[in-house]
Amino acid sequence: MSNNNIVIREIAKADDEQIAAVIRNVLIEFGVPKVGTAYADKALDKMAETYNRCKAAYFVIDDGEKIIGGAGISPLDNFEGNTCELQKMYFLPEARGLGLGTKMMTICLERAKLFGYDTCYLETMPYMKDARKLYKKVGFEMLDKPMGDTGHYSCNVWMLKDLK
Repeated sequence: MSNNNIVIREIAKADDEQIAAVIRNVLIEFGVPKVGTAYADKALDKMAETYNRCKAAYFVIDDGEKIIGGAGISPLDNFEGNTCELQKMYFLPEARGLGLGTKMMTICLERAKLFGYDTCYLETMPYMKDARKLYKKVGFEMLDKPMGDTGHYSCNVWMLKDLK
């Protein structure tokens, strides 16, 4: 795969089927439970519509018409406060190790700041070590308990980053 064809851009409706497959495939690869995680989210099959709202955005990694990853931000569900959530950040194996995680994280956090959020929250799994390493590298800190109510009760690692 050549980095020359790779573009990070906002999601389009035509990307919905591919990004849903990417997310489900990565979750299966890592043995993530199908309930209580993003796997069961109704939004997964209509991502462009889901993120087409105020203070939300989703980005895909497009490698010449093939979607190989994505990530987004959206207001944190069921939470009083000016906090967004980093959501559905998953990459196929061919997208890993190319620096795309750092690029995607930068794009998402810059958009969160542009939207005026004070903090960014995320949930993940303990065995997603590379992801957790990236989150810590960009300034996310561990929390003792979840914030809001995302419905992802199987995700038991919670992190927060100050955006100010």
